[in-house]
Amino acid sequence: MPRAAPAPKPRPSPKTDSAPAGTPDAAAPEAAQVSIEGIARDLATAIVEKRLPPGTWLREEALGRIYSVSRTKVRAALVMLAKDRLIETIPDKGSFVSRPSVQEAREVFAVRRILESEVVRLFVAQAGRAEYQLLEQHIRFERTTLNSATGRVQEKLLGDFHVALAEAAGNRTLAQLVQEMVARSSLIAMLYHSSNDPHCSSGEHAAFLRVCRSGDAEAAVACMVDHLNRIESSLELDSERADRQLDLVKALLA
Repeated sequence: MPRAAPAPKPRPSPKTDSAPAGTPDAAAPEAAQVSIEGIARDLATAIVEKRLPPGTWLREEALGRIYSVSRTKVRAALVMLAKDRLIETIPDKGSFVSRPSVQEAREVFAVRRILESEVVRLFVAQAGRAEYQLLEQHIRFERTTLNSATGRVQEKLLGDFHVALAEAAGNRTLAQLVQEMVARSSLIAMLYHSSNDPHCSSGEHAAFLRVCRSGDAEAAVACMVDHLNRIESSLELDSERADRQLDLVKALLA
C-alpha cells in the first residue's frame, strides 16, 4: 500500500505544455529511477497534505509529463491508490481524488474507533521505554511546529501521531489499516472543512500518553475514543461542499 512519506522526495521537473506531441514519455534520464510505487507514494503524500483536494482530476497525460514516464506506469500507480480508496476511477471519465460521502465519513471514524481502541490496548500491554520516548518526541515536535506550519502540514503531523502509535503497538497489519484510515480522514477533513484546533489535538495526544503510562488500558481507550469523537464533531457533516480543482503540475510541485 502506498505510504505517505514524512516529506516529499525531490520530483522530476515537469515538461512544459509546449513539448512536441511525439516526445517519448521516458525521454528524461531520471525517468528510469521513477518507480510505480514512488509515483503512488508521491501522489498519496500530495493528497494527505491537501495539495490535491477531493474531486481533483488526475489526468494521465499530465502525470506522465510530470514524472517523465509512460501512461502505463501512471495507470499502475493509480490502481494502487484506488485500492486504498484515495482515488476513484470512473469508466470513460478518468481518475479523481476521492470525495467521501457523509455516510462514508461517519463510517471511517467508526472504523477508526474500533481499530485504534485495539491499538491502544496492544500499546499499553507491551510498549517499553523506547516506544514512549518516540511518541513523546513526536508530541514535542508537534508543539514546536504547529505555530509555523500550514494547515495541511498540521493535519498530516497530527495524523502521523496515530500512525506512529499503531506502529509502536507492534502489529504491522493493524498499523497499515490505521494509516489508510488516517489518510482517508485527511480527505474527509478537506471536504467537510474541519474546524479542529491543532493545538487542542496535540494537547490531547499528550494527555492520552500520560493515561497510557498509568497502565490503565481501558482508561486510555476511552481517552482515544473521546479524542476521535471530538475530531469527528469538528466536521461540517450536514452538507457536502464543492472544492475547486487545482492545476495538477502546480499542486504536485507546490
